[in-house]
Formats: sequence, C-alpha cells, structure tokens
Amino acid sequence: MSTPFTLDSAIANPPAHPPVRRTEPLAAPVAPVAAKAAVDAKPLSSRHAAVRAFLRNPAAVAGVVLLVFMLVLALLAPWLYPGDPLDMVAPPLLWPGQDAAYPLGSDSLGRDVIAGIAHGARVSLAVGVVAAVLSLVIGVLVGATAGYFGGRIDDVLVRITELFQTMPSFLFVIVVVAIGQPSVPVIVFAIGLASWPVIARLVRAEFRALRETEFVLAARSQGFSHARIIFQEMLPNALPPVIVTTSVLVASAILIESALSFLGMGDPNAVSWGSMIGQGRELLRTAWYLTALPGAAIVLTVLALNLVGDGLNDAFNPRLRGR
Repeated sequence: MSTPFTLDSAIANPPAHPPVRRTEPLAAPVAPVAAKAAVDAKPLSSRHAAVRAFLRNPAAVAGVVLLVFMLVLALLAPWLYPGDPLDMVAPPLLWPGQDAAYPLGSDSLGRDVIAGIAHGARVSLAVGVVAAVLSLVIGVLVGATAGYFGGRIDDVLVRITELFQTMPSFLFVIVVVAIGQPSVPVIVFAIGLASWPVIARLVRAEFRALRETEFVLAARSQGFSHARIIFQEMLPNALPPVIVTTSVLVASAILIESALSFLGMGDPNAVSWGSMIGQGRELLRTAWYLTALPGAAIVLTVLALNLVGDGLNDAFNPRLRGR
C-alpha cells in the first residue's frame, strides 16, 4: 500500500536526482548562426532572382546576342581581314554581292567595306567602353564623396557637377577635341569628361539614401575607415542603377564618336563607323550602301545596348521583376 504524498514525506525522502533547472534555452547559441545564414542568403537569392528575371526577358537576351556578335567581330577583325583597312585593294564602287571577294562592296577609293566595318567595330566599341569607364570612375568618386560626407563638401561638388551639366555635352566634346589633337585617346577623354555628371548625381542620390541605414551606422561604430565604408559597404548596394546607366553611356559614347567622325573631327589614322558614314555621304545618291551599312552597324549596336540596359533595369527593380 503506497503512502500518501505529503510535505513531510517529501522533505524526509528527497528525490535521488533533483531536476536541473536551465536558465538558458538550448536553441540560444544556434539562433545567431541561423540569423547570419539568413542574412547571407538574402542577397544571394536576390542576385539569383535578378539573373533569372534577366534571362526570362527575350528582348534582353536578343540584345546580349547582338552585342556578343559585335564584340566577336571586333576581336576577330585582325584575323578575318588582315592588313590595313585603309588600303585600296579592290576596284572602286563595287556594289554588295557584285564580287564574292568583297561581299559588301568597296568605296570610291577601292577600300573593302566589310573590312572597314570589322575594324571600325574595334574603334567604336573601344571608344564607347573606355569613355564610359572613365565617366564611371569620375562620377562614382564625385557622387560617393558628396553623398557620404554631405555638408560643404556636398555643396561644392554639386556646384561643380551643375557647372558641367550647363554646357551642352556634344559642344564640350567638340571644343576639347579641337583644342587637342583629333585622336582616339583625346576623343575618349573628351567624351568621358562630358558624361560623368549623370553618374555623379545618381551615385550621390543612392549614397544619401544609404548613409543613415543600420549597416552603415554599424560599420561606423566598429571604427571602419571612410574608404572601407564607401567602397566595401555602400557602393555594392548602389551599383544596380549605376550599371544600368553605364550601358546607356556606352551607347551615347558610340553615337558621339560617330558624330565627331562624321564631321571630320575623328582620328584620320583609324577607321570607325562614323568616319565611313562621313566619307560616303558625298555619294549618298549613287552609292547609298556606303553610309547604310556602317549606319546599320551603329543602329544594331546601340539597340543591343539599350535592350541590355532595359533588361538590367527590369531585373534589378523588384517592382518590375515580377511582371
């Protein structure tokens, strides 16, 4: 017969193994690891979602295909069409398809048109890319400095940016090229110097929105340097709109270089699409292909860059990604 449980019996016969009271939950050490893994996985999943959204965009994929074709043509130009594209190698004014050796014909001086387009792709794309990179570097430095520090530094840099924006960009490029020697490096420098204010204003706006966020305040509290906060913490979060704008800058640089060459202010020792159009304008009525073919190359390249830029905008923008 079991004895009834009373307070006296509990004191007299304590349990052999008293229960151990835990002051901390077992899952406490695991929670920070899980939280850190969730934070690390979020940007990775966001990037994967952006890539998938870009690949689902048929216009963006078509732009990438066109752009890759132009890049391959530019890279293989010395092997496909060796020699100087300015050499007179054919009878003058051969129409496209008239001679199998010169499938796109020849100009008034007997220069191969398809060789000029292939070698012109090297010059036009190089000018567009290098000028865009130069404007990107200047714009990021100015915009990041203004948006991060603020105050008087911001006011001074904003006034300098507005000063450059008050001048017409194409007229500014013409003045710089006219002062210097009309060569490819001078043209690249002039276009990059005229295009950076767009990037600067965009980066400044992004940095002004990011400088009071929690991760920036945490980086400051840990004693990180200004350069580390700007380039390692804030700049990667401001890159998506900058990348989209850079694709448009490449297209604009190609158009500006073509316009300069059309006006006779291009490098006389280099073949570009703009110079081919400028040389063929005098024969527009009798040999329209001399301007139409390099013009088509410009149209396709600029169209490809615009399609890629629109695709990147849709991919990086969360509101447009789900459409």
